[in-house]
Amino acid sequence: MNWRVAIATSALLCMAAADGGPRYRSSAARRVVVERDWGPVLGPYRQRLVPSMMKDFGERYIYRAANTALPPPRPGERRVVFIGDSITDGWNLAASFPGQPYINRGIGGQVTAQMLVRFQQDVVALHPKAVVILGGVNDVQGLLQEETPDGIVANMEAMADIARAHGIAVVLASILPVNDYTPAARDVVRERQPATLAAINVRLRDLARRRGYGFADYAAVLRDERGLMNAAYTRDGIHPTAAGYARMGTVAAASIGRALRRG
Repeated sequence: MNWRVAIATSALLCMAAADGGPRYRSSAARRVVVERDWGPVLGPYRQRLVPSMMKDFGERYIYRAANTALPPPRPGERRVVFIGDSITDGWNLAASFPGQPYINRGIGGQVTAQMLVRFQQDVVALHPKAVVILGGVNDVQGLLQEETPDGIVANMEAMADIARAHGIAVVLASILPVNDYTPAARDVVRERQPATLAAINVRLRDLARRRGYGFADYAAVLRDERGLMNAAYTRDGIHPTAAGYARMGTVAAASIGRALRRG
């Protein structure tokens, strides 16, 4: 299916001027134009996801049952929730943090706006002591929703604000570097410009410093001399290998410890 689509809303609802019906100022701006062929893989993937997102944009149904089945933290338990996209979703937390009550709430393909929508259910309601928030790389690509760096940082800040309001220590994570070193990674750098990712990370680090949040600088331990993801830590240019996650685990453990000590 070719995803070259032009959709214009014509503001037909409740707009009958002849019978004195109301006019809505927002209707004139409700024009959506998408002109991009996402190809034979991402096109069908996008086609499958969009209908379900129209019903549940945050995809809260994914962890609803697991959240219900999860018992409350035991006295003294230092529960930590990791929320994010496929990079978090694919992280074996039990292997990286053996014996720790760490909970994975990553969902592949998500953007930060979706993470914000489900933050109450998938983080706050689990009563963790801390949360690790990693997201933004899919926003930059724009497959499901295009977001500016300002919007990405604002969404991360909003999640952190919610966490702090509920007494949850915050760890913001840097977006991982990317590369295009393999055939599987052919389009990754073109769709996720490293300069844009680095600029967002500077802003996230500054936000963490100003607010007293933890900051897990994954990019610092994963990039090579070119500033891209080290070839040893990814096969597709974006998702870490076990060796990449091992490097991230060391950074996360230190950042979580500092955040919990700050209270």
